[in-house]
Amino acid sequence: MTKGLTTMRFLYGGFQGGPGAVGLLALRLVAGSAMMFHGWGKIQNPMGWMGPDAKVPGILQFLAAFSEFGGGLAWILGLLTPIAAFGILCTMAVATFMVHIPAGHPFVGKPGEPSYEPALGYLAIALALMLVGPGRLSLDYILFGKPRAPKAATPDATLA
Repeated sequence: MTKGLTTMRFLYGGFQGGPGAVGLLALRLVAGSAMMFHGWGKIQNPMGWMGPDAKVPGILQFLAAFSEFGGGLAWILGLLTPIAAFGILCTMAVATFMVHIPAGHPFVGKPGEPSYEPALGYLAIALALMLVGPGRLSLDYILFGKPRAPKAATPDATLA
């Protein structure tokens, strides 16, 4: 087995078909769209969306903006889904455990109050997509999951 094939099998495992693929498509479309909206304002100023007094380096701000906006687009398309999910998972883990919980935000806040419910929810979705994969209704399946037709045997030149 080639190294590339082993890596793809590790990243994708099997591709869910049938009703499960439809459910994964719906999850990817809704969560991916929402994630893109969360990242839209950040991607407009990717190195400084936290403001000039932020203690977070610009490169980390960029990674968060890119993972939210680009990762959301990748979820919608079902393209490089495990990689996008990993980026979103890391970003949401930082938001949950280094921002919201230390600030004392509740899991579910009153209307207009910050809470860590959305970040933890996206973290759970990212984990699910990493473990289950994008399903057969994805570009990942077209590119990496469809069984390939075996190559036709070429006649041995020594027999000719």
